[in-house]
Amino acid sequence: MKNYRTIDDCDFKGKTTILRVDINSPVNKKGKVEVSDRSIEAAKTIRELSNKKAKLVVLAHQGRKGRDDFLPLKQHAKILTKYSKKKVKFIDDIIGKKAVKAVKSLKNGEIILLNNVRFLPDETEDKTPKQHSKSQLVRVLSPLADVFVNDAFSAAHRSHASMAGFTTILPSYIGRIMEKEIGSLEKIFTRMKISKHDTFILGGAKPEDPLEIMEHMLKAGTLEMVLVTGIVGNLFLIADGNNLGQKTVDFLEEKGYLKFLPQTKKIWKKYKKKIMIPMDLAEDFHSKRKEILVEDLPSKYQLMDIGTKTISKYTKIIKKSKNIVMKGPAGVYEDDKFAIGTKIILKAVKNSKGKSLIGGGHTLSALKKFRISKKGYDHVSLAGGALITYLSGKKLPALEALKKS
Repeated sequence: MKNYRTIDDCDFKGKTTILRVDINSPVNKKGKVEVSDRSIEAAKTIRELSNKKAKLVVLAHQGRKGRDDFLPLKQHAKILTKYSKKKVKFIDDIIGKKAVKAVKSLKNGEIILLNNVRFLPDETEDKTPKQHSKSQLVRVLSPLADVFVNDAFSAAHRSHASMAGFTTILPSYIGRIMEKEIGSLEKIFTRMKISKHDTFILGGAKPEDPLEIMEHMLKAGTLEMVLVTGIVGNLFLIADGNNLGQKTVDFLEEKGYLKFLPQTKKIWKKYKKKIMIPMDLAEDFHSKRKEILVEDLPSKYQLMDIGTKTISKYTKIIKKSKNIVMKGPAGVYEDDKFAIGTKIILKAVKNSKGKSLIGGGHTLSALKKFRISKKGYDHVSLAGGALITYLSGKKLPALEALKKS
């Protein structure tokens, strides 16, 4: 952590502390916010800072930019209260008189959660930290605060006002989640530089993510083997000259995935010796699982998972690997018929002797579905976009701002 100041580097007693967390969580159809790993982990940092007698002002968001799904954080305050075992008072305001009064009234160890920062129009603008220091949020809150702590690693790929703006004005530190995520990523990539048995397992429903990672890692020469599954696995099968069948091709086209085919073909042509594609697949045969060899394609039915021969081959490679990174499920794991690939590979990674890192939202959801304990994995990342950005060799704006601070 030589590039960052951590919580251990500051005496928080009596200091008004702005803490940025990422507690963006799934919301069910009835509008109820579900308890997420992010909220549970953020609650630990909140409890620690409260115990250190900080006057704590928590900032967070709910909802994605570009979607009309921003929600108030009242439910989140109850969740944080439960898991931090500290009273987290929700303030239905961000930069108005109510918020300012609440911040000024804080006593040592007390905690308030201001409302969703994404309600502010200039929060999500893509600006430099210096430019964000002039945003509404930073101009109002920074004069009231002594220090800034960023513990929102999963939002670190965003150069937003609450993520980067305070770092040019206030002494800034990383929280425990940030510290753990950065430390684990640095360790595994340090090991990969000296190892020749490294494996990435890349799947999921967003082919652009694995493709970006592969281009960077394979070009850098630090990656020994990539096992592809999910949608990206289908694209590589097409790149290898296979006809998957009209139903699957229509699905890929409808979802806009075929636009990634030129990039896939380019990677396959250059690095095919380091990329393993599926040998068999599971199709949705009249609502039943039926497996088909790649050599017997095309299929009249939609392809939903990798097959048992592929699973067996992949698990053998995983067993011999010294460093393993898994991002994304192998198939439509939500359906029990097509969950086999994801479940067995997750267990293989967990039981391997190699150092392992898994991440991505759907990967974590799969862990919960299969009731697989996190124990046994060296690191389970809470991040999605930030993890992809890191693995793709790009800089994370929020981390760069913290370094410069």
